[in-house]
Amino acid sequence: MNTLFDGIVIFAQVVKNGGFSAAAESLGHSTSYVSKEINKLEARLGVRLLNRTTRSIGLTPEGEAYYQQCLQLISDAELAVGLITQDNVSPKGVLKLSCPVGFAQSHLQPIIDEYLKRYPNVSLELELSDKRTDVIADGYDLAIRASAHLEESSLICRKIYSSKAYTVASEEYISRHGKPHHPRELATHNGICYSNLKQPSRWEYVDQHGKPFFVDVRQKVLCNNGEMQLAMVLAGHGIARLPGFYMEQALQDNRLVVLFENCPSHEIDVYVVYPSRKHLSPKVRAFIDLAAERLSGKAIK
Repeated sequence: MNTLFDGIVIFAQVVKNGGFSAAAESLGHSTSYVSKEINKLEARLGVRLLNRTTRSIGLTPEGEAYYQQCLQLISDAELAVGLITQDNVSPKGVLKLSCPVGFAQSHLQPIIDEYLKRYPNVSLELELSDKRTDVIADGYDLAIRASAHLEESSLICRKIYSSKAYTVASEEYISRHGKPHHPRELATHNGICYSNLKQPSRWEYVDQHGKPFFVDVRQKVLCNNGEMQLAMVLAGHGIARLPGFYMEQALQDNRLVVLFENCPSHEIDVYVVYPSRKHLSPKVRAFIDLAAERLSGKAIK
């Protein structure tokens, strides 16, 4: 038990720096010392953690799994020290964040700007993608997700924003194909569908009695990005259903026709999700609190 944590910090540093020499320089040790510590760690665990060549290193599958746990252990240890020394008062370190492209551009940018100015000791690693990320496996501190139904998981989530989902078309499309007056008519129209959903061409609506029903849309364009969906709609290629935060300006400029306004509204909620931890690091807690504060009351209704 007394050797349980031996070599963990060195191993993590080798992975972060991409090699033994760089890790040795960062840690203030010799390259041979770092190499010996990794060899001892692998021998104690009974598995190979790193694949080595003359030019590079790479994690084995076992090494990848072990590395993620090592990062958590190091983070928890730093937090424990901070609780004693009060270093936790000021956020610091690297914040790794994933966010959908459209929401980042329309709402997150000023929050990030304020966050970095407020906490100069934090660096940001920002991944903008509409693709769903694995927060734990990919090593994110937190992710922002927009969904009508957030799936069950081991992650902690906090709702920070809410937006209507609109079904929209352009005047050009309606002049050529006619205007549908009920969602079920979408079966005969061109759908601009979002590929990151499990069933991209099956759209959910709610009837006047609050009962959900589904419509199978004729898929004209399948796309993994909401902004591109909007561009296809504005160009007259079909009908899409999108969260309001993707098209605030287009709606204000009357470049879109909102369909089915008599149907009950469909809400898209935006959440911050993060690994289930007993104690949040200061950098994560500060970002969540700031995002919730700045987005409060700005939901699109």
